[in-house]
Amino acid sequence: MRQVLSGTAAARGSALGRARVRLPHALDIEEARIPPDEVEPELARFHDAVATVRTEMRDLRERLHGALAQEIGEFLDLHALLLDDPELLSGIDALIRTGLYTADSALRLQRNRIAAVFEGMDDPYLRSRIDDIDQVIGRLHAALHSQRAALQGASGEILVTDTVAPAELAELQAQGVVGVVTAGGSQLSHSAILARSLHLPLVVGAAQALLKINDGDVLAIDGGSGLVVLEPDAADLREHHRRVAEIKRERRQLNRLRREPTRTLDGIDIKLWANAESRNDVTEAHALGAAGVGLYRTEFLFLGSSELPDEEAQFRAYRDAVLAMTGRTVTIRTLDLGADKADKTGLALRDEPNPALGLRGVRLSLARSGLLHTQLRAIARASGYGPLRVLVPMVSGGEEVRAVRRALEDVLRELRAEGRETAAQIPLGAMIEVPSAALALPTFVGLCDFLSIGTNDLVQYLLAADRTNEALEGLYSPLHPAVLRVLRDVVRTGQRRGKPVTVCGEIAADPAFVPLLLALGLTELSLHPATLLEVRRTIRGCDLGRLRAAAPALLRARHRDGIEAWLTAHTPA
Repeated sequence: MRQVLSGTAAARGSALGRARVRLPHALDIEEARIPPDEVEPELARFHDAVATVRTEMRDLRERLHGALAQEIGEFLDLHALLLDDPELLSGIDALIRTGLYTADSALRLQRNRIAAVFEGMDDPYLRSRIDDIDQVIGRLHAALHSQRAALQGASGEILVTDTVAPAELAELQAQGVVGVVTAGGSQLSHSAILARSLHLPLVVGAAQALLKINDGDVLAIDGGSGLVVLEPDAADLREHHRRVAEIKRERRQLNRLRREPTRTLDGIDIKLWANAESRNDVTEAHALGAAGVGLYRTEFLFLGSSELPDEEAQFRAYRDAVLAMTGRTVTIRTLDLGADKADKTGLALRDEPNPALGLRGVRLSLARSGLLHTQLRAIARASGYGPLRVLVPMVSGGEEVRAVRRALEDVLRELRAEGRETAAQIPLGAMIEVPSAALALPTFVGLCDFLSIGTNDLVQYLLAADRTNEALEGLYSPLHPAVLRVLRDVVRTGQRRGKPVTVCGEIAADPAFVPLLLALGLTELSLHPATLLEVRRTIRGCDLGRLRAAAPALLRARHRDGIEAWLTAHTPA
């Protein structure tokens, strides 16, 4: 019987297929014991499951590249660390060996013990880590019963589940899953961002999905509207086929823009930079006609390895990025690592009470002897191969910029004394993602050659709202009057001092926000290559003069509703 379920649009696209329902992970396992003579075989079964999960995660890690390696890799690395945690493994071994529990029962008991510890913590971030524990436990439980093959042969199916982890998405697509529907989740989550990069249709927050949908039911999902149609009728099928044809036509049209200028209707050129972290990303950015690389993430060199990358390894990566852009500027961000990201090197602090406000970004670089020096030497050596800039993350004020500039000048003198080729000067920029930096910018903008606004963190810190927290989905939004005013002030400060200002983060990658950013005075955006052509198309439909004239009305809006109404009125047809 046909039913329409409503969710939240998270990743555009239309999918039609049979449902593969995966119930929420809950180890509803009856307590079971084994006789003493079965202890060793049961331990072997559990250790085989651990080895299977390790192999799965390693293989997936090796298949990933670019932004997926960065985003999914963080979760895989964290899960690998949890899988090596002696508290988890030795506890299960002890329950099997001394308690004579089955591996399944021991898994459930140990999970509940650890969960009780996490749930008793005051810090909400640490409490939320129980989700990672559950995902690791879920992988182990599935491996004990060879259930990882359950989604093999899922070609053409739509996964219906409670939540989906970022690390699963690439696996699901490789297994042939054509769409995902979740009962929970947020359109601002890491999973949603990755689904958009993968062009995998995703509907989140479909609360009734697990109650109404059964294995094998036919579904038609629209990741653009958030609608899920159960047992679609002829009209629904026609609509699905129309959307699919429209998406194909749209992609063909977008491909024609690869060599077109990013120019508004009234003839103003806008710079579209690319966010990148690998040679593949850089190659794609070049092919799409990006102005350059506006944000080259260096964390990928540090994540997933138990040793710090030396100067030579870093130099080769930066040099290759510069060469691949054939004369277009590459902006290399210094290490943006902290306890909120999995790090096997021991570089980041463990168990920080609040990692989002802890020793991360430039704070970590300045606190670790030799770390910044090595990275700046590698960057400066790469500058001899083409235009390059340095971007400093997590700046809170002028002292950090001043310290990095001194370190960069020292490195340049050092390399020249060694007879190494470097650029005569290397522009230095600050990421404006901490409210104090935005407010104090007039006092230290003279130390910067350019500015980059990191909207993901800036919005989060301004509104004191975690963007991945489903309960705060209505609060976390760049369409908040305070956010617009801060963006305008940063842009104005940069313009008055002749400093280029770029916006990076999800707001820059969403065509829906383009009119707003242009109205606020921005003429440079940095975004993932996956959405560069869509943003270029939107810019080519905008009249910059009219948008700038309408900016006062935008800034007078007192509520999100008013800002959304402004956007609706000024979005190109």
